[in-house]
Amino acid sequence: MDNYSPIPFVMEFAQNALAKYESWSILQPIKNFVRRKGLSFSREYMAAEDLQTNYIDIGPVNKVMNMLSAFHAANGELNNPNVLNHMMRIPDFLWLAEDGLKMQGYNGSQCWDTSFAIQAISECNLLDEFPQLSKKVWSFLERSQILSTEISQASSAYKFENNESRDRYYRHVSKGGWPFSTSAHGWPISDCTGEGLKGVIVLLKSKSVQAAVQDGSLKDINESRFQDAVNVILTLQNEDGGWATYENNRGFGWYEQLNPSEVFGDIMIDYSYAECSMASLTALVDFHELYPEHRTEEVMHAIKLGSQFFRSIQREDGSWYGSWACCFCYGCWFGIEGLIKAGEEPTSPIIQKCCKFLLSKQRENGGWGEDFTSCYDKDYAKNGMDSYGDGGSGVVNTAWALLALSEAKCSDI
Repeated sequence: MDNYSPIPFVMEFAQNALAKYESWSILQPIKNFVRRKGLSFSREYMAAEDLQTNYIDIGPVNKVMNMLSAFHAANGELNNPNVLNHMMRIPDFLWLAEDGLKMQGYNGSQCWDTSFAIQAISECNLLDEFPQLSKKVWSFLERSQILSTEISQASSAYKFENNESRDRYYRHVSKGGWPFSTSAHGWPISDCTGEGLKGVIVLLKSKSVQAAVQDGSLKDINESRFQDAVNVILTLQNEDGGWATYENNRGFGWYEQLNPSEVFGDIMIDYSYAECSMASLTALVDFHELYPEHRTEEVMHAIKLGSQFFRSIQREDGSWYGSWACCFCYGCWFGIEGLIKAGEEPTSPIIQKCCKFLLSKQRENGGWGEDFTSCYDKDYAKNGMDSYGDGGSGVVNTAWALLALSEAKCSDI
C-alpha cells in the first residue's frame, strides 16, 4: 500500500536525467540563472497564496513549505510580519488526540458539515422548530461565502480576484464559492459551493430566518450572490460534463507518467468525480427552480451534460465509484440522487440497476459494510467491515445505502 502508485518509467528517466544535469559543472551559469528565475517565481507564487488564504494555505503540507519559505525570505527573522502571520495559523491544523498531537489534512470541514446538516434538518421539517439553530446556520453560511462579504472584499485576498492575477497564479474564480472549511481558507470547491448554495436555498423556507433578514438582525444574501455561486459552478464544469474539485481538468491523462508520489494515484490533474458532480448538478437544479430566468440556456445545458456524465461513468454492475469515501455505497447515493434530481425517473433501468447492486450487498443483519480496500481494489469489499462493524455492517455505509434506495423509491426499501 505504501507503493500504491509506483513511480512511472518516464518519471524515473526524467529524475535520472535531471540528476545528470545537476552534476555537469559546465552548465553551472545556466543552472544558476534558471534556478534564480524559478525560485523567484515560486516564492512569489507562495506569497500570493499566503495572502489569498489568510496564511492558511490549501493544506498542511504546503502550509509548512510556505512557512519555511517565508522564514527563509525573511532571513530567519521570527518577528517578520509574514512569518508571524504564518505562525498564528499553525493551530488551525493541530488537534490533540488520545495518543498525542496530530496535524489534520485540512483546517476543518465546517462549511461542508453544516451544509449537509441544515439540509437534513430541512428535510425533517424542523427548520422553524429550532429557529436559533437555523438563524445561526444562515449567519455562518453568509459569512462563509468566499469574497462575498464587506470584510472579505476589504482583504488582500480580494485583490487577486482580477483576471490578470488569476491567470498568473493559475487560480479559478473564487468570488461566490463556498469552501470546505471556512471563508478565511479562500479556496472554493465545486461540491462545497453546490452544498453551500443548497443549504442557503433550503433556509429560504424558514419563516424565522426570513423574518430575521427582514428586520435586519440577519444579513441578507441577495440574488447577485446566488448568481456568483452559480457562476463558480458553471465555470468549473469539465468538457466530459462532470465536475472536479478545485479547478477544471486542465491537462491530459499522460501527465500521470510524471506522478512522483508513490502513495497517491491519479493526482496530476483534477478529474471529474461523482460526488462533486452530484453536488454541483443538484445545486443548479435547485437554483433554476428559484431563479428560472437567470442564464437559463447555460444552466439547463449544464444539467443535461451532468446527467449524461453520470450515465457514462456508471459501472457494469450498476454502481458508481466513490472517490472521497469508502466507497460504492457512497458513490451510489450520489449517482442516484444526482440523476433523479436532474429528471431521471426512479423506474429507469439505470436507477433500478443501481438498486439491484445495493440490495445484493445487504448483509444478513440488514446493514451494509465496506472499508477502504474498496477504494484501491476498485471492487466492493463485501467483508471489509468484519473487523470493525456489527456483523460486518457499518452505520455510515448503511446510511448511504438507505439514502440511495430511498431516493430511488426502491420497492424493497
